[in-house]
Amino acid sequence: MELLHSPLGAVLFIPLYALWVTLLLPGVWASMLAGVIYGTWLGSALVFVGASLGAVLVFLLGRTWLREWAQQRLLRWPKLQAVERAVSNEGLKLVLLTRLSPAFPFSLLNLAYGLSAVSLRDYSIGLIGILPGTVLFCGLGALAGDVAQFGSVLSGEADWVTWGLRVVGVLATVAVVWLVSRAARQALEDA
Repeated sequence: MELLHSPLGAVLFIPLYALWVTLLLPGVWASMLAGVIYGTWLGSALVFVGASLGAVLVFLLGRTWLREWAQQRLLRWPKLQAVERAVSNEGLKLVLLTRLSPAFPFSLLNLAYGLSAVSLRDYSIGLIGILPGTVLFCGLGALAGDVAQFGSVLSGEADWVTWGLRVVGVLATVAVVWLVSRAARQALEDA
């Protein structure tokens, strides 16, 4: 675990996160771990790069080797099938909206887009939509790390203002993610 706290560990975290995404595992816990270890902003940057690399890899695997397996898997997710059909008309807009909405499972969405007609360019640009959720979960992880050290706050070792600002920052991030998610869900329903 000490290795992860080093600069080399931060660099290694990126391919580990990409592998996590490639294995179709939910990224929430790994994102929160990044927040605990690296803080909100560095953790978010590392998660974004790792998630993007993993997402593009799964997208490309969905286009090639995993195409038949992915098509069978998507039969269980009617929402993802609808997204896959609509993507050919809306491309980048739909990729961005589905990335902003927590209603769609990130890993399976990568496969769905691999089966769709969306271009790799539009798909890659649309990954920007994962940033609000990434910052949220890394912020929650950083806050959890601070809460784990709450004894130092009570004993006066930590600055209450700094700790309070972190809580306000996480709450503001939650509010932004909720608002963006609601707007994305509405836009998807309208489409």
